[in-house]
Amino acid sequence: MTTIIDGRQLARELNAKTQQRVAQLAQRGITPGLAVIIVGTDPASSIYVRNKHKKAGQLGIRSVVRTFSPTVSQTELLAAVAEYNADPTIDGILVQSPLPAGLDERAVFDAIAPEKDVDGFHPLNTGKLFGNLPGPYPVSCTPQGIMTMLKSLHQPLAGKRAVVVGRSNIVGRPMAALLLNANLVVTVAHRYAQDLRALTKTADVLVVATGITHLIKAADVKPGAIVIDVGMDRDAQGKLTGDVDFDAVSPVAGAITPVPGGVGPMTIATLMQQTVDLCEWREQRGNN
Repeated sequence: MTTIIDGRQLARELNAKTQQRVAQLAQRGITPGLAVIIVGTDPASSIYVRNKHKKAGQLGIRSVVRTFSPTVSQTELLAAVAEYNADPTIDGILVQSPLPAGLDERAVFDAIAPEKDVDGFHPLNTGKLFGNLPGPYPVSCTPQGIMTMLKSLHQPLAGKRAVVVGRSNIVGRPMAALLLNANLVVTVAHRYAQDLRALTKTADVLVVATGITHLIKAADVKPGAIVIDVGMDRDAQGKLTGDVDFDAVSPVAGAITPVPGGVGPMTIATLMQQTVDLCEWREQRGNN
């Protein structure tokens, strides 16, 4: 029988642990702080930021949301990042992607202090991840959340074949690094792959993050594979769905994430977890 990986339940469990850690910090007079910068009024980005802010408040994390108009200059945006870098009450800084055209997103991410890089996008942190260096350091939240989901299955993964479809800096590349660091044999596929099915059929663990609705069908999946769907797409009827044809693939897969209710909740829960991580690491460094 196929296991449906319940991201909502796993997120509740992770959030409960995070809330306990926040309470322990509070006993020492410490409150984790998260600053979120959003530019413009993109509906999806606004929903994500609102959900993050709400969840932070529920867990006892101080959340600050700063909204800029789409006409904000690069200089103003970098100044806001520098302000939060210097603010001792802020442990994590997140700049909501994507930024409007005309702004250098990479430069903004690079300006975030590595020790406050809650999204794990800074080159110093990604370099440590790809070098499999000892921590602690932050890692991109969606891939980190997926690793938590894989661990929840209690299956040995070392030596298994993993295929990651998608190579973005947000999901695909850090996902491949985490899987490689966990001793899986990893292939990264992308739009230039000449025979995608031939690759995906080899996967014991298949992670799909392309933004292409129902790209993966039953014939693309190895029987018994673990299938992780990172997609957040809309079908012809406007219903939220994923990059994997869930109804068709479920009978083939050994375990699969639904959309919604799979990776999405775990991304936000991991963001909260990592905000507390950054706070605890700051305390250990003695920078209170």
